[in-house]
Amino acid sequence: MTQQSVATSDKLDAAVLKVAGVVVLGAIMSILDVTVVSVALPTFQTEFDASYARVAWTMTAYTLALATVIPLSGWAADRFGTKRLYMVALALFTIGSGLCATADTIGELIGYRVLQGLGGGMLMPLGMTIMTRAAGPHRIGRLMAVLGIPMLLGPIGGPILGGWLIDTASWHWIFLINLPIGVVALIYAQLALPKDAPEPSESFDFVGMLMLSPGLALFLYGVSSLPEAGTFTEAKVWAPMLVGGALVVAFVLYSFKPRHPLLDLRLFRNRNLTIASVTLFVFIIAFMGAGLLFPSYFLQVRGESTLAAGLLMAPQGIGAMITMPIAGTLADRVPIGRTVPFALALIVAGFFSFTQVDPQTSYWLLGGSLFVMGLGMGGTMMPIMTSALRTLQAQEVARGSTLVNILQQIGGSVGAAVMSVILTNELNGSRPIPGAVDPSGKPITEAGLAIAAQQRPELLQQTPVDPSLIERGLNFAATAFAHTFWVAFALVVLTFIPAALLPRRRPPAQLDDQEVEQLKTPIAMH
Repeated sequence: MTQQSVATSDKLDAAVLKVAGVVVLGAIMSILDVTVVSVALPTFQTEFDASYARVAWTMTAYTLALATVIPLSGWAADRFGTKRLYMVALALFTIGSGLCATADTIGELIGYRVLQGLGGGMLMPLGMTIMTRAAGPHRIGRLMAVLGIPMLLGPIGGPILGGWLIDTASWHWIFLINLPIGVVALIYAQLALPKDAPEPSESFDFVGMLMLSPGLALFLYGVSSLPEAGTFTEAKVWAPMLVGGALVVAFVLYSFKPRHPLLDLRLFRNRNLTIASVTLFVFIIAFMGAGLLFPSYFLQVRGESTLAAGLLMAPQGIGAMITMPIAGTLADRVPIGRTVPFALALIVAGFFSFTQVDPQTSYWLLGGSLFVMGLGMGGTMMPIMTSALRTLQAQEVARGSTLVNILQQIGGSVGAAVMSVILTNELNGSRPIPGAVDPSGKPITEAGLAIAAQQRPELLQQTPVDPSLIERGLNFAATAFAHTFWVAFALVVLTFIPAALLPRRRPPAQLDDQEVEQLKTPIAMH
């Protein structure tokens, strides 16, 4: 095989790009939906006359449905075929979106979000399986870079899109917008995805399902309750986390007994998968936690609108768009152990500015820092996921992508909860205003009043307040954010430890056809 033909085979041909287009459409719907709904929570409070804790279940119910169904996707993909199952997932998500727009009560909306989550939970692991099989091991880096675009841009585009739809139309449109995308994706999937040829089905692991799916759901329910409770000592936090954690541990001990467990932990015997998974897990905790904090700083300390906060996050997405295609190409040619540490160094360099924030920090400085972080993020997450899946056998890909997606889901939930609790506890340390209490009877702090005034300036017109009190509260709130950013910063730095163990030499799956033939020649001669 000539060098020219090798180079040609490395390119993403039209058939592979068609498959990638289907998966990206599904990923855009699934990921944008999470961030768009987070923007709408205050609107839900007003529309349904419900507390924040109640409307937050529109997020929690979706997350729990995801956690429940992800472990099943690996077995179901092998049993029914990826195309058939992917189209069912698209249909469930689209139908759930339409029903969400018809909800008359908060209870109905929460129920319909569960249906959405059952479909959305299968879209990402199935999409990764489809793309990995379509590209082959030598092109997976570039194809995963395509999938990474909605994964990194979703947290940025979601607040912008959600803020614009709610301001110009109504909250119903954050769900209705999924209907035309879903219909197009279903038609596209029918035309572009290759016909299924499922292998003889393995026996379904009912015992494993009864332990793992409820275990993950209970554990993440406890984690999701942490920000509202503010402490691990609340029974609604530690009890489900304890029971859920015990079920997950029981599953881990049990999973090595059946021949075909629900989640194949034997895959962790693959060193590349293990190291990449640990690196990804630590990085996701820091990334998802920080992703929650950045727009909150712009909203609560700087008093920006939801749309403005989303636009201020745009430099991060621009940076990621620049480096992600480059990182995808490099991941197919250069061991990621030589590139990921440099990308992490960019994230650390950009992140440091946020540990120094105050109420007047320059937007130019923060925008530049987000851009540098975006450059680093574009070269981090997808190459790590590529390394995790590259050396798996074809029949292991569905199970491997399921493992990676479960780690992402747990890491994201833990990161968001931990950062929320740290920030809340920091803000609660602010000085109480003598004699001032909220409707529930809790004292109002200077930081709490300052944040409320930033988000609703009309409050100060109704009840004039000493400007020095607002200034003191904003300074305290900014310091609380800075301290919380230090924790996320430390977690990003911690990612260097497992990243140092990422492969620095090309594994066999990365060898092109010519190199494979060269390796075979001495054996044949012998």
